[in-house]
Amino acid sequence: MLKIHFSGEDILRTRVAPAADPVWEVVLSLHLLQGRGRDPLTENWRRTVSRGLRQDAASDQLRLLFVLSPPRGYFPDFLTPYASVDGFEAGLEAVRSTPTERLHRDLSVLATENSLPSSASALARGEVGALRHLAESMEQYRSLAINPYWSRIQSAVAADRSRRARALLDGGMEGLLTSLRPAMRWENRVLEVRDYPHSRELHLDGRGLLLVPSFFCAATPVALLDPALPPVLVYPVDRLGGLVAADGAGPAGRDSLAALLGRTRAAVLQASDDGCTTGEVARKLNISPAAASQHATVLRNAGLLVSQRDRNTVLHTLTPLGRAMLDA
Repeated sequence: MLKIHFSGEDILRTRVAPAADPVWEVVLSLHLLQGRGRDPLTENWRRTVSRGLRQDAASDQLRLLFVLSPPRGYFPDFLTPYASVDGFEAGLEAVRSTPTERLHRDLSVLATENSLPSSASALARGEVGALRHLAESMEQYRSLAINPYWSRIQSAVAADRSRRARALLDGGMEGLLTSLRPAMRWENRVLEVRDYPHSRELHLDGRGLLLVPSFFCAATPVALLDPALPPVLVYPVDRLGGLVAADGAGPAGRDSLAALLGRTRAAVLQASDDGCTTGEVARKLNISPAAASQHATVLRNAGLLVSQRDRNTVLHTLTPLGRAMLDA
């Protein structure tokens, strides 16, 4: 069991990551891909990615990345730097800049349970070329295993964030931490991760905790081993029916969405995927601003859009439900 001890200051400084963390999703998906368990919600993804790796001439270049991310047990803390909360590129830059001392320490711990290839020696020495190769491998794997499914991963994480936000509004930070049941239990300023593989005590010491909702996290939440690093706890989210590639819906999916909402409203929903003002929707779809506003209102009332006014413009963005409907 992992016991995380909070002070009053830690409770105030605890937060939920602003979005799906692409580096954590890369690393945790590697665990799932290599594991023996079979989850029907990710089995199609697993077959597709495995087939792509076999066909990809660059798959040999990913061998070290797979070794660094075993399906069970310890994996190096430096693979998932705190900087990745700011995005994939920030995370990769942090990986490339990992101090040699940390590389050597983390890889030494990994070597106690796993046989490492000779290429790991260059990495442990902090050679620039080895670090650059590792970052490139993470990019290659991400393009195959994560990018085609990213919108569904984002939707699942956004839905979980909405759930935590409601718990926070209804019950404060205590309510948010209590909402993490059943994988975790909050009691007397201690957050217990019940099925954690080792007995550990983590004292936050006023640093707070970053909670990272993750699509590929297994049933048990994950924490970094080094207590000196910024405290992070990654926990699983509801996978919302599993993974479908972004281009998997095709024309049939678009036609189904149009049949449900009407072609114009379906187009407004699609136009709002990355955020769009009423005027931009009108110009994209060649309809009047009044018509764009009316369609957005219907979608907003159905819980598919959120509209935010800034002076004379209104920005429309998808809710988790709207994104899930668009991705389905």
